[in-house]
Amino acid sequence: MGYRRYVAVGDSQTEGLNDGDEATGYRGWADRLADALAAQEPGFTYANLAVRGRRAAGVRSEQTSPALALAPDLVTVMAGMNDLVRPGYDAAATAAELDAMLAAFTDSGATAVAFTFPDIGRIAPLVRHLRPRVLDLNDRLRAIADRRGAVLVDTFSHPVTTDPRLWSADRIHATPLGHARIAAATAHALGVPGSDDSWTDPLPPRPGLPPWRRAGAEAVWAAVFLGPWLLRRLRGRSSGDGRSAKRPRLLPPPAGGGP
Repeated sequence: MGYRRYVAVGDSQTEGLNDGDEATGYRGWADRLADALAAQEPGFTYANLAVRGRRAAGVRSEQTSPALALAPDLVTVMAGMNDLVRPGYDAAATAAELDAMLAAFTDSGATAVAFTFPDIGRIAPLVRHLRPRVLDLNDRLRAIADRRGAVLVDTFSHPVTTDPRLWSADRIHATPLGHARIAAATAHALGVPGSDDSWTDPLPPRPGLPPWRRAGAEAVWAAVFLGPWLLRRLRGRSSGDGRSAKRPRLLPPPAGGGP
């Protein structure tokens, strides 16, 4: 099935953080997916309403109606991780927000795409206590996608999704290679011509780090990334304060290759 009007909603991952920079702009997996879809369908257009820092409730309240107003035939919904990592996380409430979004989009006649999350404990060992939350939210997402007839990009079981080379130094946002893999996984789930399951292929082996190097890396990550993140939470601030969508209108995708 060809798609002509694609709208992406979500948070920083869908905005494309760390696939580019503030000066040149961010590309990200949704832009990459749009490139692949545009190659299949003349007249294809794409909007990206995602804003960094948004929790599931914010994505639903701020992005669902504008997305529906664009009359998309394809919508991707990636949200929930900003909820999951916070103290006081309410799994049922987060799942309800995701369910409401997917229901709204599928009821409109669009193909809706949902995503499970990778094993956060393998990506950032200092927060491995959050792994049960990831397992639970993924189970909820699978059930929601099945109930709503959404396409599910289920990445959790594939070891490559926790390879450090797919994740930036902050261990939150994908690298350009990671964004490319997410785009390829989504294209494969949608059955885009030319896509396949090669996105699950492992990367070439690399030398392991001695324990002291691993411990040092964890200490640096905690000081440089985890500490400032916790401080923002205590101050009630978000990286998305004052931000708006980077592509609020349906336009041909920006120049660049496919996934």
